[in-house]
Amino acid sequence: MSKILRAVQPEVVAQFAVTMIQWQKQYGRHQLPWQNTRDPYRVWLSEIMLQQTQVSTVLEYFPRFLREFPDVKALAEASQDEVLGLWSGLGYYSRARNMHQCAQDVMRRFGGSFPEEPIDLQSLPGIGRSTAAAIAAFCFGKRAAILDGNVKRVLTRLLGYSADLSNAANERVLWDLADQLLPTDDLASAMPRYTQALMDLGSSACLPRKADCLICPVKKLCAAAQEGDPLRLPVKTRKLKRSSESIWLLCLTNSQGKVWLEKRPPKGVWASLYCFPIFGSAEALALALPEGPACHHDASFVHVLTHKDLHLHPVRAVWNGDQQLQMCTQGSWMSRQQWHILGLPAPIRKLLDGF
Repeated sequence: MSKILRAVQPEVVAQFAVTMIQWQKQYGRHQLPWQNTRDPYRVWLSEIMLQQTQVSTVLEYFPRFLREFPDVKALAEASQDEVLGLWSGLGYYSRARNMHQCAQDVMRRFGGSFPEEPIDLQSLPGIGRSTAAAIAAFCFGKRAAILDGNVKRVLTRLLGYSADLSNAANERVLWDLADQLLPTDDLASAMPRYTQALMDLGSSACLPRKADCLICPVKKLCAAAQEGDPLRLPVKTRKLKRSSESIWLLCLTNSQGKVWLEKRPPKGVWASLYCFPIFGSAEALALALPEGPACHHDASFVHVLTHKDLHLHPVRAVWNGDQQLQMCTQGSWMSRQQWHILGLPAPIRKLLDGF
């Protein structure tokens, strides 16, 4: 039976934040390149990159972005293609598109400085409630709760909160409970440390398939640890519906070794990225080359997206410059030097690397 809490026990409120802060000072992470700074640009950049992406991967991309775009002004002035090209390989490209738009909005709406209040931060593209709270806490010492996937796991186990988080009302209750646990004193120092502590605990001891309660600093306060079954939390019963789609990719090269690439529309699969011409069937692809060169069908493979499986069918052909190109002319022939810096879907880059 689900357990709907409305208030955190006083002893947990009194001890949780203090204990977490002390633990983070001694055992938490301190050397990540986006730590030990109050620069909202760097904190924001790291928060966006870390969504759905492992720290080890972000460690490769974060310094590259800073070298190319050292501040929000530089990012705002870049082209979308430049941003997507540098983002290529991180996936979830809507993050990069929103990030670019966010930088432009910061320049236009806030004079080039990130706002301090979470509600203002939330008004920017790609910044949700938890990301806004992280920026406000780390950079401005604001008393604002984060609630990403790792933190939901930590707090539901701590509180024994077994309400189904696929229900929006239950998640709103958890937000209220998270607010109650926030530090109340010396916020400029406490909020960055406390916020980092939640992240560190959720990525070390309090894992989805393993709860290392022996090293957890708050095990004596944790309801799930006392009950002996922390892995049952959090509860989220609604499953994402997966779909599938088959795509035929026309991989054209010419006599100079260049490839034909087109920029995808701003919405849909691989939005705004560069790609081979795509077709919904082998027949549709053949119609684009009625009297064209002989085609070679490579082995098909599956590329997994968050909500969809893409069944990809590469078809290779060498194009004769004297033949008429009877398909959309929105693309162009590109050399390796040209396509290498573009924003490319991961499977397209892999295919190109094999040319």
